[in-house]
Amino acid sequence: MASPTCTTRRARSGIVNIVGDQATYHRPFDAPLTADTDALARAVSGWLRTSARAQDVGRDAAAAVQAARTLPGQVATLVLPSDASWNEGGVVAQALPVPAPAPLDPSAVDRARALRLGGRVLLLLAGRAVQAEAQGLAWRIASATGARLMADFVNPMVARGRGRVQLERVPYKTELAIEALAGFEHIILVNAKAPVGFFAYPGLPSIQYPPDAQLHVLSRPEQDAVAALRALVEVLGAPEAAIPDAGPRPQAASGEPTPEKLAQTVAALMPENAIVSDESVSYGRGFYRHSHASPPHDWLHLAGGAIGDGLPVATGAAIGAGGQRRVIGLQADGSAMYSLQALWTQARERLPVTTILLNNRKYGILVGEYKGVGATPGPTALRMLDLGDPDLQWVRLAEGMGVPAARATTMEQCADLMAQSFRQPGPFLIELMV
Repeated sequence: MASPTCTTRRARSGIVNIVGDQATYHRPFDAPLTADTDALARAVSGWLRTSARAQDVGRDAAAAVQAARTLPGQVATLVLPSDASWNEGGVVAQALPVPAPAPLDPSAVDRARALRLGGRVLLLLAGRAVQAEAQGLAWRIASATGARLMADFVNPMVARGRGRVQLERVPYKTELAIEALAGFEHIILVNAKAPVGFFAYPGLPSIQYPPDAQLHVLSRPEQDAVAALRALVEVLGAPEAAIPDAGPRPQAASGEPTPEKLAQTVAALMPENAIVSDESVSYGRGFYRHSHASPPHDWLHLAGGAIGDGLPVATGAAIGAGGQRRVIGLQADGSAMYSLQALWTQARERLPVTTILLNNRKYGILVGEYKGVGATPGPTALRMLDLGDPDLQWVRLAEGMGVPAARATTMEQCADLMAQSFRQPGPFLIELMV
């Protein structure tokens, strides 16, 4: 439960997590599978409750759904002892209303008037502030004031493609983030946190923004970003502003695979209203700029930092869309090994998921982290990060899970396989050798 649920907690996803437990009368005997379920669940849950009786399960389930749907979203864990599940007396509960967002701070908009102070101002967007309606409001503000717009690196879902703002994310690497944020005198946080590094690195600061920059909170994650941006638009008198055209759609690339060529090809071929589940990790950090002119789509990120969520997120997105939207999974090979069984679910449910498995036969992100702390790994450490000897056979692994698959070594092959997969109803895996 820990890794995926930790990721959903960091992504502020609304999840109801049902956890079974020993019967209430059996727990005192400390049977072999008895564990401190509450302690495990509390570490990753925003809401936690145990139903002691069958009569309470319906009421508690309704409360769990209400908690999960409360902005900005949270993991609501309901623990069900087995006797509470099998006993008679359960009562169906009525759905509870979704609580209103936390009210905006009356002085927040006034503090955001830093936009009128001149100098370099950044609106940093996160959460619901990177959805389509909020982006339009933020663009009006930026157009009227000259402020810059950026998305926080940690965002579970971003509305992207033609007709959306050409947002770039704060870079993952601390050195690049410091460079991208240098010179901003005011940073206005819209459902975002002040940017800090994922890890500490020798000789680098923890914060990624200039230490003398002034931070202004327009809205917190539990507040309504659209309402906050609309209020700022009204205070500034920012007129309607058309989002700039992103130019011609890219053409599919050819030749040896590179990150840029893959991003270009995905942008060239993705269907209208697609969903991208991105766990390409280090290979895909530069994908954004190549897909601004692609059709409108939603881009799902590894928001919590716990690798292994790409395949399950793609699976859940396809189910959530009722099988009506093509999901494209950009998936690193190492992290795919954490959740390979999601492919079986895709096959079983006949989900329209195209997985592009980026096979470089190593944990590239961890090799990079060694360099980040100035370490020189020896043969034993490097062997632990090596996914060769024996090589993983992803075509066979996928087919063993019931998912048709093929290998591509060139971008032409990858493009052909992508186009074919988009025309069929079920899942398909492309093992792209990078």
